[in-house]
Amino acid sequence: MCSTEPENNINNDVRDNDVGDAFGSLGISRNSITSNAAALQTSSTERYATHYKMNHSKRGIALIFNHEFFNISHLKPRCGTNVDCDNLINTLKSLGFEVNDLHNSTHGDIVKQLEKVANMDHSEHDCLVVAVLSHGELGLLYAHDTAYKADSLWHHFTADRCPTLAGKPKLFFIQACQGDRLDPGITLKERTETDGLPHATYRIPSQADFLIAYSTIPGYYSWRNTSRGSWFMQALCLELRENGIRYDLLTLLTFVNQRVAIDFESNTPDNMTMHQQKQIPCITSMLTRL
Repeated sequence: MCSTEPENNINNDVRDNDVGDAFGSLGISRNSITSNAAALQTSSTERYATHYKMNHSKRGIALIFNHEFFNISHLKPRCGTNVDCDNLINTLKSLGFEVNDLHNSTHGDIVKQLEKVANMDHSEHDCLVVAVLSHGELGLLYAHDTAYKADSLWHHFTADRCPTLAGKPKLFFIQACQGDRLDPGITLKERTETDGLPHATYRIPSQADFLIAYSTIPGYYSWRNTSRGSWFMQALCLELRENGIRYDLLTLLTFVNQRVAIDFESNTPDNMTMHQQKQIPCITSMLTRL
């Protein structure tokens, strides 16, 4: 029987508050709270615009960290990665990006380069692209000299740290393993502009407007052909060249997933464990527009 009584018998004077889903009465350290004191930044788009503004005077910076050799004993050279790098450079340049490619960088050099770009003025840029081509494990990527957490790549570019990229897409493409599990796949049978409020302000999360595209899902192997490059980068560059202006990014990356899932299969007949394996990229989106 439905009740007409209030669902909550707590004193009606208590305010309707939002609370975090922390386990128990977990306290939050002051050090984990981001300050709101950053300078007010003008948004490049209307508050509820459906699409990002992509007609600034410059497309933006693209950073590529390409790793072929490592000063780590158990890591083998990544044959074919320079094919990926050249392919990505040419593709991004054709889309108007200012491309900076760095090779076999140490972790310290990576951090310095990320900080340098984060401190730049991106006011006239559409977006940012960062690509990493390397070995990896679950949650980790390898520089020339050591492993580092993958999420350390993008924390330099949160809205509070890089305000001139606030409200703009920040895109990270990662070609690396996330583990050593294999995916043998299965066989399927085929079937025969309006005016805004110029003086209004609004707040956005500092972690908004990021997109991270991994070449494979957590825990799984990522494949690379020694002469043609990695499956993910081959598919990504092909889709960017053919449809980079036609589709929004999530649609385009869905077709990247399709290409990798359907068109590629490992060819290692001398090692049947690794032979005829499949792969599916993984996209994490915090984008707020198309």
